[in-house]
Amino acid sequence: MKYDFDLICIGLGPAGMAVSVMGAEMGLKVCGIEKNRIGGECMNVGCIPSKSLLRIANYRHSFLKLKEMGLSEGITPMIKSPFKKINKYLDYISEEKTLKMFDKVELILGKGEAIFINSHTVRVGDRTITAQRIFIATGTEPLVPPIDGISDIDILTNQNIFKLSKIPESMTIIGGGAIGCEMAQAFTRLGTKCTIVQMDDFLIPSAAKETGDLIEGIFKKENIEVYNSKKIISAKSKGEKVSLFTEDGICIKSEKLLVAAGRKIVLDVLKLDNAGVKYGKGGIEVDSEYKTSVKHIYAVGDCNGGMMFSHAAMHQGMFAIMNAVSPFRLFKYRNYVIPWTVFTEPQVSFVGMNEEELKKKGIKYKAYIAKYENYGAAIAENVSVGYVKVFANSLGRVFGASIVGDGSGEMINEWALIIQKKIRLLSVMFLAHSFPTMGFLTKRVAEKWMMEKMKSSLVQRLCRFFYRKL
Repeated sequence: MKYDFDLICIGLGPAGMAVSVMGAEMGLKVCGIEKNRIGGECMNVGCIPSKSLLRIANYRHSFLKLKEMGLSEGITPMIKSPFKKINKYLDYISEEKTLKMFDKVELILGKGEAIFINSHTVRVGDRTITAQRIFIATGTEPLVPPIDGISDIDILTNQNIFKLSKIPESMTIIGGGAIGCEMAQAFTRLGTKCTIVQMDDFLIPSAAKETGDLIEGIFKKENIEVYNSKKIISAKSKGEKVSLFTEDGICIKSEKLLVAAGRKIVLDVLKLDNAGVKYGKGGIEVDSEYKTSVKHIYAVGDCNGGMMFSHAAMHQGMFAIMNAVSPFRLFKYRNYVIPWTVFTEPQVSFVGMNEEELKKKGIKYKAYIAKYENYGAAIAENVSVGYVKVFANSLGRVFGASIVGDGSGEMINEWALIIQKKIRLLSVMFLAHSFPTMGFLTKRVAEKWMMEKMKSSLVQRLCRFFYRKL
C-alpha cells in the first residue's frame, strides 16, 4: 500500500517535536498535527513561561531585600504585571526559533482534533491522511478535582494563568506539587498573598518529607500559608472572592483560585478503538519500545501514563523514532534515568531511587550528605540553605541523589550520568570540580564516602605501614 507519509505525529509537544524533527532529518516524509501551538503545554503554558515568571518574581524579591538593607538606591523594581512581557518571549520563541526546526515537516496546525479512521488513517478537519507509522504524543490536561461547586468558579490552571492582566491580591492554590509550589513562591514575590491547600502530608510529595518540610519552612518565612492533609469538600464564589471549605471546617478566602492538583490523560477524542489501540485510565498501553498494541502505532510522552516530565517525553520520542528506523531495537527507555527539578528557591532536584524504594528492594546503602551551610562559597553568596544527599553502598555504587539548594537543577545532571553509567564515588572524588561552584558539593559527597573508608583500622594500619616503608 502506498501511504501519504512515512510518519504522522499527533501532538507537537516535547515528545512530538522530537519524533517529527528527528524523523524528518532522517529522511522520512513526516506530517505533524497540533490542535493548538507547537511546543504543547510545556512551551506555551507550562515549563517555559513559569520559569520566566519565576525569574521576574525573583528579581523583584531581590530588589525588596536590597531595599531592606538600604542598598536599593538607583535600582528600579520590576513591572507590576509581567504577563505581556512573558507572552512576547513565548511568541518570539515560537515564531522565530521553534518553527524553523520544522522546515522539513508538513504541518497541520490549529485545524482541530486528529481522529483515527483506521490503524493507518487519520482525519483532521476536512483532511484525511495515511502513514506507514503513526506516533501519538497528545500529552495531558490539568486535572480539576470533583469538588462541589468548583465548576461554577472561574478557576485558574496552568493553561490560563499566564494570560492574567494583573497580579491578584490573593490566591489559593489547590495542590502542593511542582506547579503549586513554584506558582505560590512566584506570585508571593510579585505581591500576592498565597495559600496552598492539599491532601498530601507534605509539599512536593514526589520528594522526601524532609524536603517538603524544608520548603514549607521557607514558605512560612515568605508568608505563604500551607495546609497539608486537608480534604476540600466545597467551593463557592461571591463577588470577587472565592471560598474553599475543608472537611475539618477551615474556610480559605481569596481573589483567585489556582488548581494545580495533577494531570489527566484525555484519549476519547482520538477514537483509538477505530485503530485497535488498547488503552485504559492509566493511558495508552505500550511496550518497552513505546509501541502500542498495534505495532506500527507508538505512544510517547504523558499519554502513555509514564513519568510526566517534558524532558522524559522528549527522551521517549527520541528513543521511539530511533528504534523505528533501526532493525536492532537498541534503545530501551527504561534503562535510562530521568532527573527532575522543582524550581522553587531553593531548587529541589532528584534522580534515581529514593530511600523507600531502596528499602523495599532490600538494597544495602548509606546516605552521604554535604550541606550548603558548611560550604564557604554558599555562605558568602547567601545561599546556605540546602544539601546534597546521595544514596550509595560501601563500594561507591550510587543508587539515587537528592539535592535541595541553589543550582541543584544543573548539579543533578552529573548525578544522573553517574547513576546511568554506574560510575563509582571514587571516580567522582578524583574528578576535579570547578571551585567555588555549588557543583563542588558533588565532590564533597564523594570525599565523605572516602573519608569513611579511612576510618577502618585495617586501612589505617596499611597506610601507616606503606608510608613508613616508602
